[in-house]
Amino acid sequence: MNQAAVKSDTQAIVVDEIFPHAPETIWKTLTSGDLISRWLMEPAGFEPVAGNQFTFQTKPAGAWDGTIHCEVLEVVPNERLAYAWKGGHAGNDGYGSKLETVVTFTLSKAKTGTRLRLVHSGFVLPKNDTALRNMSEGWRTILPRIGTIADEQD
Repeated sequence: MNQAAVKSDTQAIVVDEIFPHAPETIWKTLTSGDLISRWLMEPAGFEPVAGNQFTFQTKPAGAWDGTIHCEVLEVVPNERLAYAWKGGHAGNDGYGSKLETVVTFTLSKAKTGTRLRLVHSGFVLPKNDTALRNMSEGWRTILPRIGTIADEQD
């Protein structure tokens, strides 16, 4: 299978936000378990260390217990954090279908602060249509919360 074929079968969510804060402040909201629980969900066992495995817990569906299994893939302090995001069950259709994706946060300097780019990649269509639609809306809704939390950190 060539790259063009792979790309045509998967989709990614991309969200860009610019926050009027230093990269170190945004980084802290991305890598502190207490702060992550305020803008996303409470992580269990999160450490910003490559290879660290942790989980999130969300609403179960069918044979899936609602556990999202994650593994930190890359950590470049104040620049990049990536982790695997796996959940769902092969027996489910729609919400709770098997999902094997990667979430990547990239920070870069912007004229007025820090640009945060989220790329959540690997949604296989049509199997992950519901997850792609729900999580697209979800990331766009929750990512701005990072700014509110960062306001409290300055």
